[in-house]
Amino acid sequence: NWNREKSIKQWYQRRVRGDVSEDEAIGDELDSFPPLTEDMMEEVERCLTGGPMMETLVEAFNIALTRKDMITLKDLTWLNDEVINFYFNLLMERSKKVEPTIHIFNTFFYPRLLKVGHQGLARWTRRVDLFAVDLIMIPIHLGMHWCLAVIDMRAKTVTYYDSLLGDNHQCTTALRDYIAAEHLAKKKTPLDLKEWKCVIRKDLPEQLNGCDCGVFTCKYAEYISQDKPFDFDQSDMPYFRRRMIWEIVNKTLL
Repeated sequence: NWNREKSIKQWYQRRVRGDVSEDEAIGDELDSFPPLTEDMMEEVERCLTGGPMMETLVEAFNIALTRKDMITLKDLTWLNDEVINFYFNLLMERSKKVEPTIHIFNTFFYPRLLKVGHQGLARWTRRVDLFAVDLIMIPIHLGMHWCLAVIDMRAKTVTYYDSLLGDNHQCTTALRDYIAAEHLAKKKTPLDLKEWKCVIRKDLPEQLNGCDCGVFTCKYAEYISQDKPFDFDQSDMPYFRRRMIWEIVNKTLL
């Protein structure tokens, strides 16, 4: 609600007010997260306020992000799809160097899947073998809310992550059926669906406002992409928003 969002904003302002030295971090658990130095914070602020709204700040993965896009990472603002797609591509790029290996589908994949099914998505995997990667990550947009779905090829699970702890069995079932159809198309043998499980995760860091779902979705993905347990909560969202701006502009994950 409004009071909760106001308190979170006040909390962030208290954190960044005063001295932020090269050795200090923005965030509660200073030892847990990489620090954002004064220089990094100045770079973040330039991205948000330093020029025309339509100025391109970074370009990669066939995505050009403008200042207008980056401003969706300001506190208490909904992330747009281009920011999320760019960030997920950074995760996939990192996985080329470290395990687990991941493949990402962009924000347009899931609505397309519901509309046309596997047959209408054949070109999406023309140059990739989904069965050669460990994890497949899909950001899910539900109109006013972002969630995450992960297909774990190792564990044979399709798992749904919703920061509001909602259910979406339609999503997990559709993705399981997609993988089965992809296996039949590419491997020419049926997938044994008895070995696969659909999971709705409930033991999650929970969103406590109406605007941080996109950040939660990105951070769920970032942690899962490293097989790391979640160690963050709502109070870390202002830090993560600043950190994501710096990471995106520098095309480097901290």
